[in-house]
Amino acid sequence: MSEICVKAGKVKIGGGNAVSIQSMTNTDTADVSATKAQIKALVAAGCDIVRLAVRDMRDVEACKNYVTCFDVPLVADIQFDYRLAVACADIGFAKVRFNPGNTSSAGIKELVAACKANGCPIRVGINGGSLEKDVKEKYGGVTAAALAESALRTVRLLEKGNFTDIVISVKASDVRLTVDAYTELDKLCGYPLHVGVTESGAGEEAVIKSAAGISALLLAGIGDTVRVSLTGNPVREVEVGRSILRAVGLDRNYAEVVSCPTCARCFYDLEALVNKCKKIVADVRRPLKIAVMGCVVNGPGEAADADIGIAGGKDKAVLFKKGKVLMTLPVREAEEKFTAMVEELARG
Repeated sequence: MSEICVKAGKVKIGGGNAVSIQSMTNTDTADVSATKAQIKALVAAGCDIVRLAVRDMRDVEACKNYVTCFDVPLVADIQFDYRLAVACADIGFAKVRFNPGNTSSAGIKELVAACKANGCPIRVGINGGSLEKDVKEKYGGVTAAALAESALRTVRLLEKGNFTDIVISVKASDVRLTVDAYTELDKLCGYPLHVGVTESGAGEEAVIKSAAGISALLLAGIGDTVRVSLTGNPVREVEVGRSILRAVGLDRNYAEVVSCPTCARCFYDLEALVNKCKKIVADVRRPLKIAVMGCVVNGPGEAADADIGIAGGKDKAVLFKKGKVLMTLPVREAEEKFTAMVEELARG
């Protein structure tokens, strides 16, 4: 993770701060009612930073309604027109995502001046589709080195204006290319990195694709803020992003329910009990580990660090705490007792 800290509203990106979760609205930005509702849903799901596409001045006018009534940092996503980025910085956006390589040096100076005046960071967002022609020719196409060079070329333009309040992204839809590009960029600069696999698609395959790339980077210590790019309801992006942070150990403020894959030694409905436990602890926001194991052969041992656990057998089941067996009961009675224990833990 980056040692440099960039502040987007109340969220600190990099500098050893927690990795933040981002998503992006997919409503019509000019539709104030629909967009407000979606921002609220994203925040409720645990989104730390919300991005909106700003296409024209009509969108800018609509965005005045959002930046004044939401505590969550809002990011303006600008594709080409630097004047829109300037306007967004002026009305109070916490950050703008823009590629200054798409505009003139005079436009970059105006953008830098506006962002300096408003304390508004810039995310330099590079992907395979925005690579400069000469960079592609130099590297023979879209490569990790090409993505990194393109991003740093843009960063240098900002630095010439003494602007260093910068976050960088170099996303690709290919997992290996994405990981290699961020790894290369991490070696070359110290700015905070926004990571993700772009255009990952929809459904389970897209979730797996995003998790593979983002997790590989986070486990290598690369990445300060993430977005899971999924087709569909953006709330799902936040849910998956939060799950990724939990899986790699960067978010421990939740209740984890672990369970074995089951085999012929399991004689009770383990899956049903797991689902029941997940519902009970869904709103817990503190470190808690619950184990639902299929048999007593290795259940308490494998889940020795669990706050509480159950390991079933043919007729009996054991309840345990931190690997120590508390009691042995008939299976049905053990399930009821265990459920009560989980409910008590959830209440705190």
